[in-house]
Amino acid sequence: MKQLSTKVTSNAHGQDSSYFLGWEEYEKNPYDEIKNPNGIIQMGLAENQLCFDLIETWLAKNPDAAGLKKDGQSIFKELALFQDYHGLPEFKKALAEFMEEIRGNRVTFDPSKIVLAAGSTSANETLMFCLAEPGDAFLLPTPYYPGFDRDLKWRTGAEIVPIHCSSSNGFQITESALQQAYQQAQKLDLKVKGVLVTNPSNPLGTMLTRRELNLLVDFITSKNIHLISDEIYSGTVFGFEQFVSVMDVLKDKKLENSEVSKRVHVVYSLSKDLGLPGFRVGAIYSNDEMVVSAATKMSSFGLVSSQTQYLLSALLSDKKFTGTYLNENQKRLKIRQKQLVSGLEAAGVTCLKSNAGLFCWVDMRHLLDTNTFEAELELWKKIVYEVKLNISPGSSCHCTEPGWFRVCFANMSEETLDLAMKRLKEYVESTDSRRVISKSSHERIKSLRKRTVSNWVFRVSWTDRVPDDR
Repeated sequence: MKQLSTKVTSNAHGQDSSYFLGWEEYEKNPYDEIKNPNGIIQMGLAENQLCFDLIETWLAKNPDAAGLKKDGQSIFKELALFQDYHGLPEFKKALAEFMEEIRGNRVTFDPSKIVLAAGSTSANETLMFCLAEPGDAFLLPTPYYPGFDRDLKWRTGAEIVPIHCSSSNGFQITESALQQAYQQAQKLDLKVKGVLVTNPSNPLGTMLTRRELNLLVDFITSKNIHLISDEIYSGTVFGFEQFVSVMDVLKDKKLENSEVSKRVHVVYSLSKDLGLPGFRVGAIYSNDEMVVSAATKMSSFGLVSSQTQYLLSALLSDKKFTGTYLNENQKRLKIRQKQLVSGLEAAGVTCLKSNAGLFCWVDMRHLLDTNTFEAELELWKKIVYEVKLNISPGSSCHCTEPGWFRVCFANMSEETLDLAMKRLKEYVESTDSRRVISKSSHERIKSLRKRTVSNWVFRVSWTDRVPDDR
């Protein structure tokens, strides 16, 4: 008799992806400046560690919040006993206002339409349970976050059909790509229930343009399907551009209270913008009352602790702090991203122009031996095992073109990033040298063969002519 379920015995979790395998190798040999200076540097982890000092300073100035006190009196017992899966009203209000602030207060979020979840992983999976039956499909533009193969499919039974995007236009979504993905799903006899996008994109580090967002809203309107906009990197946009949310587009199109708006859902989290993945704070925002109701009930399987909610409601309610934090976070991200880009350029490597996120989409196609995904994985293995950098290969993100890699920059110190770029530069230079030597040797052999054949032809020709001359 079968003792375990198929979910346990199959590898549908996606743990065998090179994205996760790179993490495993890092964990066996992690870099440490003092204890293990020759270890693997983790550049496959999209963590924001650049502004902990700002949060720690706030905590020091607000001991009541950190100490679970209110007006100097302990509320530990009250928080320890609170279990309402609707969440603390003051936290949902503070979170809604923080989301509005990130979007320049151009749009509003109703706290009653927010469902709390234990991170965006839980939020996305909950939406899959709400919107799709097992075997139904969602369309996702490539490249996409490797964890979606687990988050969206593993327990829900939903399917992913890729919207193939190309480097020829900076991996932007086009109408033809959307239509082709939809048609492909139909050929596979899959019912398409929606489109899911990350905005800003993980792994591209770019915002969706207004043209793309308008295209997406028009597409889901025409097909009568859903749109999930995962906006967990919305507060990481740096430079002069402002983040544009799908909520902005709904407002511009005067669709805020329409039937279409009920099929547009936003996922948010404090893991990236505030750098708090360990707090496990995620959220779903939906205009569909039935989705909100069902997702709230499902949130029982992944609640945010009341202690966490209390602390963060105080933090996010401090408008002076949030304004300072968002500005400083964006400045530091811009500086760190520039450091990575400069280091890559010094190594003769370029990347897609980006203005958001905690990573760059790096072009290493010129380092491939052949234009194949097999060659990409061979290069990735060399970078992990020889160069000692864990980066994520494009194939793990379902990119259609070999040679692209996601490289993170915000989860380490400036010194560690400099060391990583030094290692990469040395590898590229040694690879170039080997290629030059190999090419030179090839040319010499070719030339030698040519001379040998010429001499042989000359000797044969001379011998052939001798009898005639006699």
